[in-house]
Amino acid sequence: MKTHSLTIAGVFLLICILLIAGCTQNSTQTGAQTTVATPAPGATTAVPVPTATAAAAVTASDVKAKTTIPETTGTSVTTGVSKKVTITDGFGRTVTLNTLPQKVVCSGSGCLRYLTYLQAQDKVVGVDSIETKVNPNDARGYALANPQFLNLPLIGELRGKDNPEKIVALAPELIFKTGWQGTPGATDKNAVDELQRKTKITVIGFPLGSLRTKTQQEEMYYALNTMGLVMGKEARAKEIENYIEATIADLNQRTKDIPDSQRKSAYIAAVAMSGAHGVVSTEPAYAPFRYTNVKNIAEPFGTGHIDISKEYLVNADPEYIFVDLSTIQDTSGNSAIDQLKNDPAYQKLTAVKQGKVYGVIPYIWYAENYENVLADAYFIGKVLYPDQFADVDPVQKANEITTFFDGKPMYDQYQKNFNNMVFKPITL
Repeated sequence: MKTHSLTIAGVFLLICILLIAGCTQNSTQTGAQTTVATPAPGATTAVPVPTATAAAAVTASDVKAKTTIPETTGTSVTTGVSKKVTITDGFGRTVTLNTLPQKVVCSGSGCLRYLTYLQAQDKVVGVDSIETKVNPNDARGYALANPQFLNLPLIGELRGKDNPEKIVALAPELIFKTGWQGTPGATDKNAVDELQRKTKITVIGFPLGSLRTKTQQEEMYYALNTMGLVMGKEARAKEIENYIEATIADLNQRTKDIPDSQRKSAYIAAVAMSGAHGVVSTEPAYAPFRYTNVKNIAEPFGTGHIDISKEYLVNADPEYIFVDLSTIQDTSGNSAIDQLKNDPAYQKLTAVKQGKVYGVIPYIWYAENYENVLADAYFIGKVLYPDQFADVDPVQKANEITTFFDGKPMYDQYQKNFNNMVFKPITL
């Protein structure tokens, strides 16, 4: 009887040891740190909702509190990331999208440039007419770096002259429409609404902005941040904004303490505007001069593109003249270079007599090309204030800047397109 009792006790003890060992093994799986609960029969399992990372987040203040930034929802699928976004576009229109668009078109001056800056050009399914033509004097870095645009289907003519039927045939999920205000390519809310009505495709519109004034610069940032949000390129949009601001700050830091008596006077000649122009075509708010604290002799004339009088230019007699090389497209003998060579009045200018006339990259070419503006600024700074720019190689800097914006260094291509006169003295 005693032996039987001990046997039962031993078996019971063995069972307890085995149960304890089993529980211990289940709770110490290698690498397992998360407790997984098994749902009761018939119960559903909640799927965690992913949230945007801090690096990719864009706050409402980044786009002047005009854009509602919703929480990212959904998961990656073959057509992209599901993302419901509600924005207020540049014309006060509320637009809601439920997914990141995979097929888009860009209408108007500068619109495709912005999409390329954002590194989303692979989503473009059609282009306007300027993108399908080869120009041997082209200064649009975004287009030169993306020759595939030449072979895309047409959506209409340049400067936002859209063909709704052609757009519909390409079945884009979204249309961006923009224009450079104050020019023939400007657009407005009515034009955006009309395009949406005709195509029955969502349209997001905005003024293009520019680097001319602080207000237009804010418009430019708003446009880039809005496009970035819609295309899932928020971080890249912010990177562009930060790059531009840091570059402007660097240029200013180098030159801001130069005494007024030592600041150079200069003039930008032959600024392009819907084509090539001669000497008197200029920009009173020429950004490279403002960023390097140069005395622009045309500054008293406001902020928009103007033609000044020959008499004013001769009387102002700037120490340096920089020529926008878009002027070489005029082969009639009336390019700025021809005029500086042949006009007796211009021959009296100090800059002409002393050989202080230089070629710079055109920057207004289907609206503003910001990479060209910034590259020109470093070259101008180097010419006028060599001590402050002693560490800068303008060619290397131009390639750095164009690579950031366009994905490729563009200096050699610009030299080819502008007769090897970029960042060089012009022989007169």
